[in-house]
Amino acid sequence: MKRATIKAVLLSGTALFVCQEAAAQELVGLAPDPDVEYSPYITHDYPNQVFFGDTHLHTAYSADAGLVGATTSPDDAYRFAKGETVTSSNGLEARLQRPLDFLVVADHAENLGLYIALDEENEEVLANDWGRGLYEVFAPRTDRAMAEAYLYWAGAFAFAEEGAGDPLADTSLQQTMWQRVTEAAERHNQPGAFSAFIGFEWSTAPDGNNLHRVIMMRDGKDEADTVVPFSSYDSEDPEDLWDWMERYEEATGGQLLAIPHNGNLSNGLMFDDETFDGDPLDAAYAERRMQWEPVYEVTQMKGDGEAHPMLSPEDAFADYGTWDTGSFGPELKTPEMLPREYAREALKRGLAYEDALGANPFKFGMIGSTDSHTALATTTEDNFFGKVSMVEPTADPVRFEEQITGRATPDDPSDDIVHAQALAAGLAAVWARENTRESIWDAFARKEVFATTGTRIRVRVFAGTDFVAEDLERSDFAAHGYKAGVPMGGDLSGLSDAPKLLIRALRDPDGANLDRVQVVKGWVDANGETQERVYDVACSDGRAIVEGECDGPVGNTVDIASATYSNSIGEPFLEAFWVDPEFDPTLRAFYYVRVLEIPTPRWTTYDAAYFGIALPEGIEPTHQERAYTSPIWVKPAS
Repeated sequence: MKRATIKAVLLSGTALFVCQEAAAQELVGLAPDPDVEYSPYITHDYPNQVFFGDTHLHTAYSADAGLVGATTSPDDAYRFAKGETVTSSNGLEARLQRPLDFLVVADHAENLGLYIALDEENEEVLANDWGRGLYEVFAPRTDRAMAEAYLYWAGAFAFAEEGAGDPLADTSLQQTMWQRVTEAAERHNQPGAFSAFIGFEWSTAPDGNNLHRVIMMRDGKDEADTVVPFSSYDSEDPEDLWDWMERYEEATGGQLLAIPHNGNLSNGLMFDDETFDGDPLDAAYAERRMQWEPVYEVTQMKGDGEAHPMLSPEDAFADYGTWDTGSFGPELKTPEMLPREYAREALKRGLAYEDALGANPFKFGMIGSTDSHTALATTTEDNFFGKVSMVEPTADPVRFEEQITGRATPDDPSDDIVHAQALAAGLAAVWARENTRESIWDAFARKEVFATTGTRIRVRVFAGTDFVAEDLERSDFAAHGYKAGVPMGGDLSGLSDAPKLLIRALRDPDGANLDRVQVVKGWVDANGETQERVYDVACSDGRAIVEGECDGPVGNTVDIASATYSNSIGEPFLEAFWVDPEFDPTLRAFYYVRVLEIPTPRWTTYDAAYFGIALPEGIEPTHQERAYTSPIWVKPAS
């Protein structure tokens, strides 16, 4: 066929199509209507994506990282989180299996950038008497010199907390280093692809007890640079931190939130029955605390803080990552401290406070993060780079074996925890509409977040009174969940019927199958006593639920010698429709979901196989990774 003939056929075909369309419109009286919408998603605004990130990562800009071997920067931290290959402080190349979606570089506010200043021989620091003395100890840069420099700084920091103040207060060190931190965040923030949050850690530790908070900004560099980070040199009282946050918001129009962590190392102070000043909690305190601290970091490297076996003896899975050491100070752990340290107990006590005060001081959502001091946000067991650089993997197996059997917190000689007990945890997961600072921060503020111990399990839960079991199969599952109920972090009130929960859980696509899904309920009974119960609501491998529990364990496929496992057990997806069988509409309650994976090797097992070293004594070679959702709270009509 000639080219002209082909062209004529094509043109005639196009003309025929146009004529047919015009005739059809004329036939039915239709014309294009700008008010008609075909796409069903134009008006959808509910969260429809899960984003995974770390809100608690330190670099060499933290004194307790740089002075114990870290050389990595905020730039390294963001690059690593985005999936790039980065060289660790010990000289090994490292990379994530999959990039994170967001990151908060949260270096300590106290003497921010001190190691960097010493390394650069900062003139202001050298002109300061204390700074000059520190530099002279640091200058040889040997392992011994670095250790002595760390102790020099730590001693001054402890003394300063007793009222002596910041020894570098007369320098511009904090402002200079803060602007470098904010510059790095701006450089790496890519709305829609990766959210680089500006933040820092306020590291108050009265008598060595952990009351630390990470401050997470919704804002960019312009607002952040109007302040310098609030440090424990300024105050050790969390209420003074809240005052500073309030002043920042009033001055800039920006927004902040604080994330407490490691209540398990607070010796009973994190969820105490009194304020820092010793006053009893009141409604004003409760409201302020939840305004500024909507979420809690429930799991990280220094142990898991969801539950404790002494507080939850009927919970077969409560003893996970339990650190029963004392605080970082001289005071030893005692049993009466535990109820004021663990998330589940605090959530229960919060209900009792709401009965008494009309406000709940412990109504928080739950996330995980790393607290890594290496700039490497590693949370998978086969790629764990330790908490601090002195215990990172090295090319020397003998040296590495000595490291992992050493203390988990080398800065604390009274600590009886070895580094092998550290967890390769955790991650913060959010349900949000888009990967931007604003959308992710808003998810934190409304508590539509969940924690994982490092795996990327996806879990979604809705609660309401109008759901039916068939809703699990709906094609518009999420849209219906938001329309007819509330998501994790939400509230239900004045119910006459028991709440009905819709739960879906999906395994990490590169990880292990799921063992079971559980609902954890807490409530205050008619006598004012707090109660709890854990219900198995979905079990893998066809196991029946007998009296609220899966009929038997899931099994264990781990080969310890090779650090491998098989997904021949468990399920990739579990779902449940659950109705509270013991609901009392006159009582306050909360419900959160816990999802358990099948057993897999711990990081110590992977490292023993890789480096050809012995397994550390007293450490279980396998574990069951998990996720915890934020609760849904139910309160009576009056």
